[in-house]
Amino acid sequence: MSSFDDKAATWDDEAKIERARAVADAIAGAVPLEPSMRLFEYGAGTGLVAEQLASRVGPITLADPSAGMREVASEKVAAGSLPPTTRVWGTDLATDGVPEDRFELIVTVMTLHHIADLPPVLAAFAEMLTDEGRLCIVDLEAEDGSFHAGSGHDAGVGHAHDGFEPDQLAARLADAGFTTSVERSIHQVTKDGRAYPLFLAVSVKQP
Repeated sequence: MSSFDDKAATWDDEAKIERARAVADAIAGAVPLEPSMRLFEYGAGTGLVAEQLASRVGPITLADPSAGMREVASEKVAAGSLPPTTRVWGTDLATDGVPEDRFELIVTVMTLHHIADLPPVLAAFAEMLTDEGRLCIVDLEAEDGSFHAGSGHDAGVGHAHDGFEPDQLAARLADAGFTTSVERSIHQVTKDGRAYPLFLAVSVKQP
């Protein structure tokens, strides 16, 4: 059982709900959302961000490697907190094949810093998007490693990057076929009295 399985039942605290609202609002301000847009959220956890976007997009697919997180997300679908057509997958793009389904919008929040080998995952995102589809990445701006200190997510075990320099991430996204714009400090996560800013990178798949 992963640490995320252990945390799933109590994951939806007020701070994470507030973060999900801020992230969804930032995405809505940067991307022209349409009710026909098929949304794929990768590393979706319990589906908090998708809940905030559900009324502004079309069919939703959530993916998370944690069985505990998927169980909570599935309970939300059953309870009506997420649309009844929402799909919950265990897809891990770092190890699994690329799904055949295609999407107009992919969202991934606080997930990439857990992935050691980014290029295959970014390439998978590009393959899964329709032409001119949008990839929205929200993650930590580069930090000194203190964010995960004492959390059981030491570098190389539970996380692979101490945040990102957005411009450097944009260069990696360009290699995967995206053009990217970055908005810094869309929200701050407070931990142990310290604020850690999050950025939003919006990448457009080039035809």
